Amino acid sequence: MGSNHTHTKIRLHDAIVGVLYGLSVVLALTLNIQWLYMAAGVAFLQIISPITKFCPVYSVLNKLMPDTEPIQDGK
Repeated sequence: MGSNHTHTKIRLHDAIVGVLYGLSVVLALTLNIQWLYMAAGVAFLQIISPITKFCPVYSVLNKLMPDTEPIQDGK
């Protein structure tokens, strides 16, 4: 049963990151090109998260879903 919750957490993470990328592109096209810095920040965090074992999105999801096993909590 815990495995199903873990898959849900991973899907939520992917959805949140995907929305941030999409939102960044839409805002860059409609308002200001500097919104692409948001996409660059998300990409940077995704690149360093395997090294640091910390992801801000998983940190929030770990707190919102305490009945699941923590993912990338810095340990």
